[in-house]
Amino acid sequence: MAEEFTLTSRGPFSLAACTRFLEGFTPAGLTRRADEPLELAFPVDGDGRTAGVRVREHPHGVTAEIVSPAAPAPRLAAAIRSQVTRILSLDVDGSGFPAVGDRDPVVAGLQRRYPGLRPVGFWSPYEAAAWAVIGRRIRMRQAATIKARMARELGEPVAFGEHVVHAFPAPARLAGLDGFAGLSGRKPEWLRSIAHAALDGRLDAAHLRGLPRDEALAELTRLPGIGDFSAELILLRGAGDPDHVPEHEGRLARAVALAYDLPEPPSAGELRRLGQSWRPYRTWVTLLLRVRLEDETGEISGVPRASAP
Repeated sequence: MAEEFTLTSRGPFSLAACTRFLEGFTPAGLTRRADEPLELAFPVDGDGRTAGVRVREHPHGVTAEIVSPAAPAPRLAAAIRSQVTRILSLDVDGSGFPAVGDRDPVVAGLQRRYPGLRPVGFWSPYEAAAWAVIGRRIRMRQAATIKARMARELGEPVAFGEHVVHAFPAPARLAGLDGFAGLSGRKPEWLRSIAHAALDGRLDAAHLRGLPRDEALAELTRLPGIGDFSAELILLRGAGDPDHVPEHEGRLARAVALAYDLPEPPSAGELRRLGQSWRPYRTWVTLLLRVRLEDETGEISGVPRASAP
């Protein structure tokens, strides 16, 4: 019998909302419907073995079933649980998030429009870093195609009944990468460096979130192929830092201008000042702003998505 666990949400949360978000999040490559269980396959942080987890909505959070490996040892099961908790931002107490909407009517409107949506992270900081390298200087959909092919050809498959999900290759597998179709220039070399950093513990989520934010970002930018934008991506969407306004995300300023009906995108300083009222959930608010931008403009997909006003 598969091992199961329940994750309780503190504050608003909807797995269906998170799954709908993943359907439009190109790196995830999700093809399942929001009313189906969420099926995750990933290398376990600090272990390297591939886990498969089926996640279902629960009245107070989610229930999760470890499909693979069968009968994991307690330490491995605990690591899998911790990783799923972080992926879904259920490691953060969101009970104070509605108060941000009380302070800011624009945020209140976003919370009504996307009820229960929390950031859904990359399956690990390692995978976020690999995505940053793969996607460097190419279109996002092209990068997603390469990433999915790497998972199929180099990653481990996990069977969820008749449905198979391929995990992104574990660090030990990527550490020996010589090349791969679609990876140009120094990308194979950079991916090997990312893999070695993961094996050395430098991409551990708890380690990164335990550092002062500036120090964590500086440490990440020392990785080959990782610049300021990518470092923020790894920390916010890989390690799950819930409270930072990214300073190198160009779409955020456009999203803020749209949501706040500004005549032009705000400066970095103006964004920082505006973000003070979003504490301690600044990452969460920036996600809602970017989701609204994509819904209304289709900047990434090229097709605006239907959404409730």
